[in-house]
Amino acid sequence: MGVSAGSSQRYSVKQTISLANEGPGQPDKQNLWVALIRDVAPYQVVTSRAITPGKYRVVVDEYGNEYAEFNLVPHLPRTTISVEIQYQVTVLERTLEPGSCEGSLPDDFTQPELHIESANPQIVALAEKLSRGEKTACDTIRSFYDYVGDELVYTFNGKDWGAQAALGKMGADCTEYSSLMVALSRAAGIPARYYTGILYLGDKPEGMAQTEHAWLDVYLPGGGWAAMDPTLGRSLINRERYFAHHTPNHIIVSVGRNPSTLRGASYWSHLYWPGDSTTIGVSMAEWTITPIQD
Repeated sequence: MGVSAGSSQRYSVKQTISLANEGPGQPDKQNLWVALIRDVAPYQVVTSRAITPGKYRVVVDEYGNEYAEFNLVPHLPRTTISVEIQYQVTVLERTLEPGSCEGSLPDDFTQPELHIESANPQIVALAEKLSRGEKTACDTIRSFYDYVGDELVYTFNGKDWGAQAALGKMGADCTEYSSLMVALSRAAGIPARYYTGILYLGDKPEGMAQTEHAWLDVYLPGGGWAAMDPTLGRSLINRERYFAHHTPNHIIVSVGRNPSTLRGASYWSHLYWPGDSTTIGVSMAEWTITPIQD
């Protein structure tokens, strides 16, 4: 099993978060934590990063994710505070070529966690059923990938349901597609890790995916980590393209399904108190992604 590098793509990325104090008072304390795009080998390299306002501190969580932590007081009534982060990032294409799929597996990223219910009896039974008769871990992972693509019905829900909920009939988006495949992999003893990121869609048709996106990679014996996007691979037309292939339109923001710093949120987390003195709403939270042509 070998690894091949392909094309790369540079992007200018801007994230804007605006918080409006609707009054009548102002908070005694207010904090915002924003996950920062960083180098993630072997998938991406950040060449520049500019953060406004410039008063913040960088904190690091248990996965190595970085966050800008802002102390946003004072925040006067009827005013808006905006945070803007600009990056230049190069995303690298990487494909894990088929091979013997032999070797040992690491112990990391093999345990159940919130929304990755790999010890749940339904998920354990499904993993055993899908892996029955498969000769290698690579064959097993392929059976999980095909199952998720074939059986889940894509419906953008904006919810955070997780792996077990994906077995129901309410529909699923990228979080359920990825959570279920991570859970099945871990139930079979194969390391798998979850990515939250952004997807450059360009002129792709609506309904293919959202800009804020989730995918995963799994550890294949003899090859190492291999990226999987079962959401974009749900169509048979794209099935091969997103198996063991990190395409250069995927920009990783954070690693892990439940980073502690975000307190159950994705991308950023906001707290203010006391909450009975005023109301602070999010007036803008958006990404701008522009390819840079060399």
